[in-house]
Amino acid sequence: MDGTTFGPVQQIEAGPLDVGYVELGPANRQPVVLLHGWPYDIYSYNDVAPALEAAGYRVVVPFLRGYGTTRFLSAETMRNGQQSALAVDVIDLMDALRIDSAIVAGFDWGARSANVVAALWPERCKAMVSVSGYLIGNPDVNKAPLPPAAELSWWYQFYFTTERGRAGYDEYRHEFAKLIWHTASPKWNFDDETFARSAESFDNADHVDIVIHNYRWRLGLAPGEARYDELEERLATGPVITVPTITLEGDANGAPHPDPRAYATRFSGKYTHRTIAAGVGHNLPQEAPERFVEAVIEVDGFAS
Repeated sequence: MDGTTFGPVQQIEAGPLDVGYVELGPANRQPVVLLHGWPYDIYSYNDVAPALEAAGYRVVVPFLRGYGTTRFLSAETMRNGQQSALAVDVIDLMDALRIDSAIVAGFDWGARSANVVAALWPERCKAMVSVSGYLIGNPDVNKAPLPPAAELSWWYQFYFTTERGRAGYDEYRHEFAKLIWHTASPKWNFDDETFARSAESFDNADHVDIVIHNYRWRLGLAPGEARYDELEERLATGPVITVPTITLEGDANGAPHPDPRAYATRFSGKYTHRTIAAGVGHNLPQEAPERFVEAVIEVDGFAS
């Protein structure tokens, strides 16, 4: 993978990773860090990133650990998918790129990482755009059973707790991802070329380990790393986010997601929510890029 349709992929060492990322716009502009989710990749921002560059921003779009060209620097490093590790990756990348403070925006795993960065390092987060709102989790809380209909929507999470699930995801990772794309965004008519462009990112050698650990850790079935214990203790309290925030939700999101009314009190700074109509699903930046760009520009205005 030597490039994307919105810019060449660069590499930089940041923390335990050699991070693959696309960067648009000069370094003296306001930075925006765009974070993708599972099972997606940087192409979710294929239209968003150039539009933000045209609006006057420096835009950084990294492959998360376990995706695309991002690699671990050491074979000995734990392939850890816990929420604080992914968020520290964002801080490490910002440090490597000499970014003191950025607008941080994301969906799915990327929204959770944005939430954690905003909660734990508000001085590094000028403002935030978060699809599906407040997603900071607590493995102890997640051990409690949900009503059957809610549990059904998390079927893949339970599948991943088994070795059969690990083997199945490894063997059928592209088919698995396409199924999730369809169920999470039932009205998004993506074509085979669009899917194949992102599916290449899932062939990363660490991808399966990161995904499986992420979901097992969430249920308290896999340990994290001791280096993140203090951060997780802080996150377990459900910290209120104080930075200016816009949360977004598609009106046709087929993935499990909280009701916006459930997380409104988790934001104490200038805050607003937008529900995006017209059949928009889980991958909101790729399905409704104009609305995502509008949210980034608007939340920047909140913080100014």
